[in-house]
Amino acid sequence: QVQLVESGGGLVQAGGSLRLSCAASGRALRNYAMGWFRQAPGKEREFVAAITWNGGSTYYAESVKGRFTISRDNAKNTLYLQMNSLKPEDTAVYYCAADIDDIATINVRGRYYDYWGQGTQVTVSS
Repeated sequence: QVQLVESGGGLVQAGGSLRLSCAASGRALRNYAMGWFRQAPGKEREFVAAITWNGGSTYYAESVKGRFTISRDNAKNTLYLQMNSLKPEDTAVYYCAADIDDIATINVRGRYYDYWGQGTQVTVSS
């Protein structure tokens, strides 16, 4: 089992940047494919980005492609999401999630992920 804790959220103006981190404890991060999801008020949770266990493959939602970058440092047991050119519509609670079953596969559906963090709030002002 792995425990996930997100950090790095906050309030930023449109056009700004934030870097989210997801620290893993318990089982080593290298045993999981990882994803970032977000949920805005009144909306369903949506996929943001995913990365395979060794960082060999990544995938992004169309809405963030070219602006966000997912990466991982397995030696530090940490997942990252670099967010640039932020827009007000990026405002949401951001969650990291771990997939133990298909670590070499990109999954965009939350139901395939086994463990979730508590989330970190990102607010982008216009």
